[in-house]
Amino acid sequence: MINRHKIRELAVQSLFSIETTKDTPDVAIASTMQLCDLGEEAVPDYLNFLVSGAVEHQDDLDKEIAEHLKNKWTVQRLSRIDRSILRIGLFEMENSLEVPKKVAIDEAIEMAGEFGDKDSKSFVNGILSNFVEG
Repeated sequence: MINRHKIRELAVQSLFSIETTKDTPDVAIASTMQLCDLGEEAVPDYLNFLVSGAVEHQDDLDKEIAEHLKNKWTVQRLSRIDRSILRIGLFEMENSLEVPKKVAIDEAIEMAGEFGDKDSKSFVNGILSNFVEG
């Protein structure tokens, strides 16, 4: 069984792949799982939920993210990995009933540290923290 943290990593990698290859969510998820030596595993429902949801709601997610960017930056100017992490994190925060928002933010920050550059963790934290009350 694949744990929730690994599912989020696979979701970010799949979303990154979709942006790069323009594959469908199913193809990107299958490719990502194969690359991570998980090709024999069943695709977790939560992975499908995160990737398909982020793709379906991408325009809305990007608009919400853009509202918190400074100096006339656009979502398209962000690195692909930061964009993918923000989209997955925000989608999870807004749509998962079982994951508290602060947990989703912590996971996104951790992935930013793993996959992003030296500034990604603080950037992702700064953007996603705007979506938590108090």
